[in-house]
Amino acid sequence: MPTKWENMPQNSIIVFVCEHGAAKSIIAAAYFNKIAHERGLDARAIARGTNPDSELSSKTIAGLQSDGLAPSESAPQKLTLAEVESAEQVISFCELPKEFQGKTSIEQWEGIPSVSDNYQTARDAILEKLNQLPQFSKF
Repeated sequence: MPTKWENMPQNSIIVFVCEHGAAKSIIAAAYFNKIAHERGLDARAIARGTNPDSELSSKTIAGLQSDGLAPSESAPQKLTLAEVESAEQVISFCELPKEFQGKTSIEQWEGIPSVSDNYQTARDAILEKLNQLPQFSKF
């Protein structure tokens, strides 16, 4: 039986969500997009926050730049119901507000260390989770 990913529509959107939309979701989206591009997958990730900060985390920007990547967003963006409903997948680092629950399948990634404490540790934990996603595990 085909998996959800084998039947993935073209230009599928994966939404990564963290509370402030400034660190974990930004790292996850940047690395998802890098890996998807390298593997020729027609999927793209965006980063959103449930209570977005006014700007991206400076540690996140510096860490991504040192990794040769750029954030997919120029500033934290608030998650919308339309994005949740149209996304192929929603992956959250935090509890989503009630209005988003039950609208689609939401995968929770808990236990990811704080980016403000240590970018590399948080990045490595996010990469470990990304590499376990079904669309990447067949490579």
